[in-house]
Amino acid sequence: MSAFMHLLRNFFPKWCHPHPEKHLKHHIFRQLQTNRPTAALVAIKPSEQVLPKCRFMQYRRANEQVKRLGMVSEDGNRMVELSSMTCAASNMMDFIQQRYCMVSLLDSVQFMKIEDVDAVDLRLLPPIDAPGKIIGVDCNYVDNCDEQHISIPREPSFHVKFASAITGALDNIRAHSLAKHIDYGCQLAVVMGKKCREVSAKEALNHVFGFMVVQDIVARDWNAPLGGHSMDTFLPLGPTIVHRCHVPDINNLWIKTIVNGEERQTGNTRNMIFKIDFLIHRLSQYLTLCPGDIILTGTPAGSGAFRHPSCYLQPGDLIESEIQSLGKMCNKVVNCYSQ
Repeated sequence: MSAFMHLLRNFFPKWCHPHPEKHLKHHIFRQLQTNRPTAALVAIKPSEQVLPKCRFMQYRRANEQVKRLGMVSEDGNRMVELSSMTCAASNMMDFIQQRYCMVSLLDSVQFMKIEDVDAVDLRLLPPIDAPGKIIGVDCNYVDNCDEQHISIPREPSFHVKFASAITGALDNIRAHSLAKHIDYGCQLAVVMGKKCREVSAKEALNHVFGFMVVQDIVARDWNAPLGGHSMDTFLPLGPTIVHRCHVPDINNLWIKTIVNGEERQTGNTRNMIFKIDFLIHRLSQYLTLCPGDIILTGTPAGSGAFRHPSCYLQPGDLIESEIQSLGKMCNKVVNCYSQ
């Protein structure tokens, strides 16, 4: 039995199937994908629910080192491989650069080979792994400012992370020996789709490719020049990048973090101080944003540092991160010597 399914048995016995090995991939994607949006947000015909949508994932098939690009259905049960059936690139960075027409892609899905996820032996990879820039914004939720007893900022403050921190939606987070106060913070991430410089807030969202879930893990006690944001494995992201055409209202999505079954964070993107369009506009005044660049938009209240008493991550902890319509991740914290 896989370590991941042991993890499910320990913390979420209601998820487990009598034959977990046979249904592992089915479980992974059903749990990673969120519940279907309500009819008030998006009208989906029942017959369309099983068709893969523009929810992009990177993966490897068993016993292969070749990276593949695919789309998965909204319920997480069905998938198509794009990299062998279309002229789409085999990795997300190149695919974004291709500026593929999503309408044409959705129209062509019905003619592709559609597979059951639980019938495919695959390893899920981060949906993007080589962005040029990863930029985070500090204190961007009203309740996060309130819990720190600080004033709401008048201007956004940014920090950077590096691509070497990226890990997958089911991968382990290593508790580095240099860090004793390791904290979590679920965030909505923006993936840029077009190059832009000095873009207006009105036009900003037209330059976005899609959105995904991230955990911005940080060592709060590590004050080296690069800070505690970019240690290896400190940026779980995924499970998919959801194209913006599937997210009708990015400013009204709930966010959750659950640690060892306890809900630690709950918030909504409507409580952002600086909205996504303004963040893109603001950043583009100082630097050129390129396809594949990632913007982390801040975290709501509930991080471990600001609880009473403080509650930091320890080896053995299990973190679930979920954002409405975007998906769900499940990462275990392990000691620094684990692979």
